[in-house]
Amino acid sequence: MAGVLASLLVAPGFAQSTPPPTQPPPPTQTPVPKPFPAANPPAPTNKPAAPGTPATTAVVPTTSTSQEGAAFDPRLTGVPIYPGAEMLSSFESGSQRVFLFGSSMPYSDVVAYYKTQLRSGGSEIFRSPAMQQFDLGSFRSETMDYRPSVVVKDYGAADTAGYLHVTGTAEKRYRTVIQIVPVK
Repeated sequence: MAGVLASLLVAPGFAQSTPPPTQPPPPTQTPVPKPFPAANPPAPTNKPAAPGTPATTAVVPTTSTSQEGAAFDPRLTGVPIYPGAEMLSSFESGSQRVFLFGSSMPYSDVVAYYKTQLRSGGSEIFRSPAMQQFDLGSFRSETMDYRPSVVVKDYGAADTAGYLHVTGTAEKRYRTVIQIVPVK
């Protein structure tokens, strides 16, 4: 019996096989970011009216440019965007779209702007670093990941150099970041 046990314990040590040859991993491709469907609205065409037809005035939506270079229609957020704020990015979070904007203006100026525009005092989330949230609607857990809101965060404190946003090889810092989650 002892001999059988010894052979069972020693035999696997001698029966080593060579490992299978390894193959290099398949080459990976860098995904190319694609703007969301309404990111590039068609350019308006201003053609003169044909003779005999009444002249109509077309309302041309104002667009701005994001840091990634894509045209952006500010009406997609459903709320006013702080003047001079630059769109840093937008992304899908579940079934909701989230927009991030950066501003070189002080946090207190941006908060005062949204208090006036949204006619709400908002609620202070943090004191340091300062964060203020302005609710835009009620949260429905069955269809939302985030409460529809405007959140303003201070990155201009003395101990920070500002929010760093990198696009390709270009770097830019912002004193204040604005996150907008529109109402669905």
